[in-house]
Amino acid sequence: MVYRCLMALDRDHVLRSAAALLTRKSTATMDEVAKAAGISRATLHRHFAGRDALVRALESLGIEECVAALDAARPDEGPAGEAVRRLVREFEPVAGLLAFLYTENQLFEGEEQNAGWTRIDERIAALFRRGQEAGEFRIDLTPAWLTEALYGLLASAAWAVTEGRVAPKDFTHMIVELLLGGAVRRAES
Repeated sequence: MVYRCLMALDRDHVLRSAAALLTRKSTATMDEVAKAAGISRATLHRHFAGRDALVRALESLGIEECVAALDAARPDEGPAGEAVRRLVREFEPVAGLLAFLYTENQLFEGEEQNAGWTRIDERIAALFRRGQEAGEFRIDLTPAWLTEALYGLLASAAWAVTEGRVAPKDFTHMIVELLLGGAVRRAES
């Protein structure tokens, strides 16, 4: 039993090390991932047969963390705009991993697409739909498009913060203001 716990802990450590590296350097090799995790390449390959297996495991971790962020954000409570703000704030810690996964096309093509993404999409789209029905959000933009825009903004903000072009403290504000307010300057009344 103790051996299994250690193996699970090692796998989690490897995944989190890989996630941290790949969010900074998406083209990192398996050798670089092993080094970042403090293990040999052979040990890495015992856990993950190759890059695809590692990416699939990171996808599972990403889905798990996105679901936890959604749950913590309580998207069904209060005004939809405030729920979006909470959602972005809760997604911030996983945004780097989400940004990496967002660029991994094989995760979103064909029959092997993980149903976890669909469930996450549906929950976020439901939040935008709720905001539209309450008159908070524009109705000329579909909930599906608003969901995709949110993912794109999360990924872009994560990259900008990682590159040092944007202050981490501005992450939530920038995303929420652009997503909900748009980039068009409105005349003061």
